[in-house]
Amino acid sequence: MTKRKMSEEQRQAAIERLALAREKRLKENPPQYKNISPKVLAIPDDGFMSMKKVKQWIKTQKDIASTSEKASRRHGIDTKIKNQERAKGLNARGYIRWLNNYLESGEFAGDFIGEYEEIPLTRRIIAGPREGCRIKGGKVID
Repeated sequence: MTKRKMSEEQRQAAIERLALAREKRLKENPPQYKNISPKVLAIPDDGFMSMKKVKQWIKTQKDIASTSEKASRRHGIDTKIKNQERAKGLNARGYIRWLNNYLESGEFAGDFIGEYEEIPLTRRIIAGPREGCRIKGGKVID
């Protein structure tokens, strides 16, 4: 089969037709995001940990991982640069797993966040030890 030749006018008309069909489909059947946590869906698109931003971060990290893995294969048998690139790729793959887990559960387990893992997370204790316990040197003593 040969590819059908289209004039520029026909191509523009087809583009407009397809755009209208996509809009109509989105209105009639919007995506349900069954695999995304309701906590994450509740965050607006301009929020810091919104689904839209996290998916962009995943895309960026996939690019970083693939370029690092290609660079590690390009270098010699066992060089320092190869090991650094391999570690960078593995780190990016791990971060992608954390981000996917966040999208599914709504809880993030990592210590750094952002498109390039540049923002450190600080944790805070919201519940103290049980009643009647004393804390000595960071350990709970009964």
